[in-house]
Parts: sequence; structure tokens; C-alpha cells
Amino acid sequence: MNLWGPGPFDNEVGAAFAQEVAQDGAFALAEAFDVALDPDTGFLAAEEGWRTLAAAEVLAAALTGDTAHLTDAGLRAWVAGADRAELEDLRGVAHAAVSRVLAPDSELPDLWADAGDEAAWRAGAERVRGALE
Repeated sequence: MNLWGPGPFDNEVGAAFAQEVAQDGAFALAEAFDVALDPDTGFLAAEEGWRTLAAAEVLAAALTGDTAHLTDAGLRAWVAGADRAELEDLRGVAHAAVSRVLAPDSELPDLWADAGDEAAWRAGAERVRGALE
């Protein structure tokens, strides 16, 4: 996986997920959170972690109106037209999913520790999780 930076859309998976949300909307967000929280998943792979963080970033933008961290124009357009009341139901599950990504049973913390930039990555993930509280 190519990484361009610590943000949720700074990798191939996150960038592709932006297109998926623009096409499938809230369903794509819910699916990403469900995969991260699947009780049958013992270890959360990096790809699922990236999808979860990207979904959380989109949800946070839709709920707060702050689209500064969205890098895709189609995604910004989707957020602008999203039904905030419908998306509010995803807040709790999104918070739990981001917590799972940050946990020791997730691949992303290890990858960022190995890359030497875990602090920047974790700060971004914590910012998103905080926006979902």
C-alpha cells in the first residue's frame, strides 16, 4: 500500500474509499464501521483500518460541517447534501470503530510505529474520534 501521509485519505485505500462514499453514501460508511467491529475479526488489517478512518472522517465532516480534511470534491459534494439526522445514528458505532483501529489488535499502529510517524497518525485519528464524541 502506498502511503502519502498520515491522514485518512493519504493512501490508496482511503482515496478509493472517497469514491465509494460519493457513489454509495451512508451505506459505505456503515459497512466500514461494521467490518471494523466484527467480533469474528481477531486482528484488524491495515486496509480495514484505513477504510474505517476514512469513513469516520467523512461522518465527522457531515455531522460538524467541517470539510477541511476532505480531499475529494465529489466527497465534499456528498457531505453537503447528506442527511445529518440519518448519519447521526452512526456516531456511536463510528467512535467505537475508530477506537478499534487505535487498539493493539489493529495493524495500523504497528505500521506507523515502524514508519516512525506514529504520533502524527495517532493525533489525526484521535482528532476524528474526538469529533465523534
